[in-house]
This record gives sequence, structure tokens and C-alpha cells, in this order.
Amino acid sequence: MLKRAFYFIFLLGLVSLFADMTYEAARSIVGPYLLFLGATATSVGFAVGFGEFVGYAFRLLSGYLTDKTQRYWLFVILGYAINLLAIPALALANTWQLAITLIILERFGKALRAPSRDTLLSYSTARIGRGVGFGLHEALDQIGALLGPIIIFLVFYLGFSYKEAFSILLIPALLAVGFLFLARLLFPSPAKLEETLEKEKSKSKQQGNKLPRDFWLYAFGMGFLAFGYLDFALISYHLDKVGMFTRDLIPLLYALAMGVDAISALILGYLYDRIKVKALILAIFFSLGGIPLSILGSRPLVIFGLILWGVGISAQESIMRALIADLVPKEKRGTAYGIYNSLFGGFWFLGSFFLGFVYDCSPVLMVLCSVVFQSFSLPFIFRLKVS
Repeated sequence: MLKRAFYFIFLLGLVSLFADMTYEAARSIVGPYLLFLGATATSVGFAVGFGEFVGYAFRLLSGYLTDKTQRYWLFVILGYAINLLAIPALALANTWQLAITLIILERFGKALRAPSRDTLLSYSTARIGRGVGFGLHEALDQIGALLGPIIIFLVFYLGFSYKEAFSILLIPALLAVGFLFLARLLFPSPAKLEETLEKEKSKSKQQGNKLPRDFWLYAFGMGFLAFGYLDFALISYHLDKVGMFTRDLIPLLYALAMGVDAISALILGYLYDRIKVKALILAIFFSLGGIPLSILGSRPLVIFGLILWGVGISAQESIMRALIADLVPKEKRGTAYGIYNSLFGGFWFLGSFFLGFVYDCSPVLMVLCSVVFQSFSLPFIFRLKVS
């Protein structure tokens, strides 16, 4: 059963690898693309922020419905289909308004499938360790995120335009869907991979239909982190605007951050299974310097800043998800992931829009606001008790 759990994580990891190759490739050029189409920094901040809000807010409903219907695979497949096919469609966008609409649609697809996918993953990670399981999945995910921007770099290097760059992403999108159907065929009931632990039984009886207090503490704490965390679209917008890096090099910077994300996920996952919440605190302290260096630094400091930024993104996508599985009994995880992601996305949207607006006034003030709001998350995390 341990081997089957590993195979399931690996197969879902391949789905995420090709999925991330698709939409992270697009994400690496969304900022410059919107600038090319005539959008302002405020518009970019609104686009990525509202896109993330949609991508997280609808998880509240989809998470509830997955727990209610137990139709995990249905939500996963529909979500991935919408999520992935919206990206190649950006090749057809001729206005920044249409491009923003497709960006938001892509995020909606992610909202539809994310709680179900994370719930399915949580079943298999009980056997091999929450941190290692989510860390392995995130590492495979970020290999795709690393390769995607490199593909975009090659497209630009060969002299092609944004249209060809987005069009070629249809190939990894279809590969992701293919591996997804293979996973559904081989593992129709992933819940069987998780043992019925006495500890979890007692936790479920104690909590009843309510989510534990520590979950709410954690969710709101991470909301402050999301509010202050700068999206790469705004970072790339800034780097393109000030002319620090050329258009074809910006995707490589994103690829660097995603490579750091992949390596960090394995390290943070290993640490989480041993020191729990302290691993998350460590990651936040590392990532606090990422945005100041990325916006205010010289070229070498920008590169170092994006490395730190990648550590922060890695924590968000690996051990922050693993911690929820440790806080919440499995019968309520779909709902918990939905609520958590909705709060995270709501704060991310408000923060992105706010930071984009402040950037138009003063990049230095934006950096200060970013660091302060991220720091507000730490008191919430220090109060968590996870065994």
C-alpha cells in the first residue's frame, strides 16, 4: 500500500508537471504581455489579484461540494480542462481586457479542481509523511514550472511573438489531461490509500462538524502573508518597465525562481515532518527579503531576491497545504481546503490590487507595505500547536 501511495503521488505530480509547464510559462510573460497590450500597473495588479481571488474564492464552494458529493475526480477533471485550455487561448487575445478575462478563467478552473486534488493527495501522504508527500508533489509541479518559462525563452530567442508562445503551450496542456485520465483509471478510489488512524477518529469525534480553532488561526495568519506577497506579474512588470532585464530574459528569471521552488519543496517537506510549524516560520523569514531585493536591488540582488521569493512560493504550495491535513480530520478536508484557499485568495486579491496601486505612487512604499503585512502572519503561526 505504501508503494501504491507513492505511485499515486508521482502520477498526480506528472499531471501537475505538465499543467505547470503550461500556465507557469504563461505567467512568466503575463506582466510584459499586458504591458504590450496597453495595460497599466494598476490594471496588472487588479488582473492578477482578482484572478487569484477567483482562483481561491470559488474553492469555498467547490471544497464544500466535494465533501458533500464525494465526486472528487469529477471536479478535478473539469477544473483541469478549463484551467489548461484557457492558456493557449491567450494567443487569440488582441486587447488587454480579453487577456485579463482568460487569465481569470484559468484561475476559475484551478478553483474548481484544487480542493479535490489536495484532498486526494492528503489520503496518500498519510503513509509516507505529509511534508514529504506534498513536497514531492510540489517538486514535480515546479519542474514543469521551471521548464515552461524556458520554452518561452526559446520561442522568443527564435524570433517568434507572443502568439506563437501561447499557442505552443497547447502541447503540455494536452499531456497533463492525458496523465490525469490515466490516474483516474488506475486509482478510482484514492481514499483507500489512507489508513483509519485512531488519532484521527478521536479528532473527528471531538470536532464534530466544526473545524478546529487552530485551523481558523492558521487560515487568517496566512491571509496576511498573502496580502503582502507580490505576484511575479508585478515583479516582471517592474523589471521590464525599468529596463533592468530584456523581455527574453524575464522568463528565465521566473524559471530560476521555480527551480528554487522545486528544490525547496523537498527540503521544506523533509523539515516539516520533523519540526512541523518551525519549518514554515523558517521559510517565511527567508522569503521576507525576496520582494525588497527584487524591486529595489541591482541586477545581482534581483536574482538573489527571486531565489528567496521562490522559497516563499515553495512553502505556500507544499508545507502550508500539508499543515491543513494535520489540523483537520479527513472528513472535513475538502471544506477546509476550500475555506483556507478562499481566504488566502481574498487577501491575495486585495493585496495585489493595493500593492499595484501603491507601486504607481512609489515602489519603495510598496516594498515597505509588502514586508509589514507579511510579518503580521508570524504571531498567528507562533500560536499553532501541531503534533
